[in-house]
Amino acid sequence: TFCKDRSLELNILATLKVKREAKNLVPYPGPNKMRDCFCTINLDQEEVFRTQVVEKSLSPFFAEEFYFEIPRTFQCLSFYIYDKNVLQRDLRVGKVAIKKEDLSNYTGNETWFILQPVDCNSEVQVTVNHIYPFFHVYCECHGLPLINGQNCDPYATVSLVGPSRNDQKKTKVKKKTSNPQFNETFYFEVTRSSSYTKKSQFQVEEEDIEKLEVRVDLWNNGNLVQDVFLGEIKVPVKVLRNDSFQAWYLLQPRDNGNKSSKADDLGSLRLNICYTEDCVLPSEYYASLRNLLLKSPEVQPTSASAAYILGEVCRDKYDAVLPLVRLLLHHHKLVPFITAVAELDLKDTQEANTIFRGNSLATRCLDETMKIVGKHYLKVTLKPVLDEICESPKPCEIDPIKLKEGENVEINKENLRYYVDKVFNTIVQSSISCPTLMCDVFYSLRRLATERFPNDPHVQYSAVSSFVFLRFFAVAVVSPHTFHLRPHYPDVQTSRTLTLISKTIQTLGSWGSLSKSKLSSFKETFMCEFFKMFQEEKYIEAVKKFLDEVSSTESKEPSGMSEPVHLKEGEMYKRAQGRTRIGKKNFKKRWFCLTSRELTYHKQQDKEPIYIIPIRNILAVEKLDESAFNKKNMFQVIHVEKPLYVQANNCVEASEWIEALCRVSRCNQRRLSVYHPSAFLNGNWLCCKATAENTVGCTPCTAGAPADIQIEIDGDRETQRMYSLFAINMSKLQKMQEACGSIAVYQGPQKEPDDYSLFTIEDSVATFHTLQQIISIVKTLNEPHEKYRKKRSSSAKYGSE
Repeated sequence: TFCKDRSLELNILATLKVKREAKNLVPYPGPNKMRDCFCTINLDQEEVFRTQVVEKSLSPFFAEEFYFEIPRTFQCLSFYIYDKNVLQRDLRVGKVAIKKEDLSNYTGNETWFILQPVDCNSEVQVTVNHIYPFFHVYCECHGLPLINGQNCDPYATVSLVGPSRNDQKKTKVKKKTSNPQFNETFYFEVTRSSSYTKKSQFQVEEEDIEKLEVRVDLWNNGNLVQDVFLGEIKVPVKVLRNDSFQAWYLLQPRDNGNKSSKADDLGSLRLNICYTEDCVLPSEYYASLRNLLLKSPEVQPTSASAAYILGEVCRDKYDAVLPLVRLLLHHHKLVPFITAVAELDLKDTQEANTIFRGNSLATRCLDETMKIVGKHYLKVTLKPVLDEICESPKPCEIDPIKLKEGENVEINKENLRYYVDKVFNTIVQSSISCPTLMCDVFYSLRRLATERFPNDPHVQYSAVSSFVFLRFFAVAVVSPHTFHLRPHYPDVQTSRTLTLISKTIQTLGSWGSLSKSKLSSFKETFMCEFFKMFQEEKYIEAVKKFLDEVSSTESKEPSGMSEPVHLKEGEMYKRAQGRTRIGKKNFKKRWFCLTSRELTYHKQQDKEPIYIIPIRNILAVEKLDESAFNKKNMFQVIHVEKPLYVQANNCVEASEWIEALCRVSRCNQRRLSVYHPSAFLNGNWLCCKATAENTVGCTPCTAGAPADIQIEIDGDRETQRMYSLFAINMSKLQKMQEACGSIAVYQGPQKEPDDYSLFTIEDSVATFHTLQQIISIVKTLNEPHEKYRKKRSSSAKYGSE
């Protein structure tokens, strides 16, 4: 997932976090004006994520957040609004496209964008390389779009255009490629003869250079159908008058003068984008900052620690929590830190029934911890029952207003109760699978809550249930695709069923903190009536028993030791290993599943595996050159038999699979040090032309040091992210330092409370000392980063020499 800058030994890491909402979409042309909409995220023209469908709305709210690492270079981040069509092709309503260099202008802000029209001639976000003046032209392209899911057959037309001329020449067609090199040179004469004199000589009149331009058009050869226009560039000859140079240009839509006057009528899309791009320095640069952050659990008071201060100065605590939790977890410091910030949180909690209900640093840290270490726990606990609910759904609507014609509310209640009981029993019987680290945290929370409210016998349970039920299981039930428990978004009816189950589970989970006379109630009357079916002592006892077990420090079998850990699964294409069809090996869609023991693929999900590769037999996992099969996003799993060639659906998915497979197999003793980046076809390796299939590889493998198979953490990456956050918020750090100085000097009542109310400062001296260290470290790290930025800013940009 990194772009490697070898000259500076830096890793460039780009991440993106997105939230979306649309409004005032153009009505559907028909009697029913409402639309069933979804939104996609695209890197250039490659779709990497899509939201669930929001039905019957012209102002859909896509209540989903996407956070991912960007595994390749790109020019535009695009968002498309689609109208879902069951029978025909989905209709593109409009789009928002933001250039990469402009993303920083919108980071951290909610911005409304006007949807722009989408037509075939506007969908070009690719580049052309190398134009040389006077006057010969050479072309190379990168990143041409797919045509019907396949690489195109591109060719270029090169023209010299002026007021009285239009000389055009055409390249040969390049078959099945998105990165063609047209190794042809075209020459153009720039002068013309104007008259013939009696002295038998030409008077040569130069053309008006100011009005001449070179135009390059890219086309896809349609063979028996019409050719498809891919884009064009126009470069004035006056730009090219000096010495020869190379330049990249973005392909543009055809300039036909038909500008849409109704762009505003398509509607708007609100985006909350957080785009970050960090250069990760060698590990030794981060020693001081890393050590300062890792000392945070021992600092007294906790509010004076570097980790806590990071949460204080970041506008969105989530930005700080993600790298902070990963770094502390990697160095086994997470449990004491969460304990420390939870204790600080409890000081401000006045009533036991509001314990850990806010979005503080403590609750955010524990939320993120459960997401990271609880993946396998959720999978072994909830996945089987969620699969049943999603694949064999029963009608469960119990709101009389929403009942469909012919449905019986009493039957639906029984269906819903069956599902709730199944989910509930699965959860309360799962304590043996709860990760030890989660149990350690829950034990600390229970102890702290009892000390804070010694007269409340139920608070010890509510402190734990507010996390494990409300923020963990209930959230996973209502949104299984977010936790990778289901491959796709549930349909509307199933989503409604999951919502009703989640609401019930939340309330059942809180029973351990309530007396029987204070049973929780719902706002909806129909839910209150339904919940009476669960007012039995056995449910209360089951919850208490479960909470006792998951918050105990007694030793138990570590999660994942007796059975394989599920790491990743999904649908991809694989090349046939042995069978052929008319002498040609074909690609087929298969369901892949990766555990800590084996990689398998299946004809369909939940079917028996067709092929099994034990993890111990994996020798290398590497990207595959696109030229091997003229397909994008391919990688190879090299094992003791023949290599397995796999095509992922997009670049983000391919990167995640490669990383997961590398991580789980890095400790294998027989790992290769070299590999073939291309395939063995027609009797030779395409990469090195060796004719023996068992020839040793020609390229060094890219795998690095061994890593934990369950938790993929790079401490340098996380520390770099926190350095960036400190650097961005330097003014807040300095303001906080000034506030500490003011408090230390003036011991009387605060005359200007606004100077201090923005921050939690319990001990001004200790906090000042930590701030001093942070500011000093950040300034030291600024130097190598500034050196990199200067070098980068001096490199060529699009259209420059």
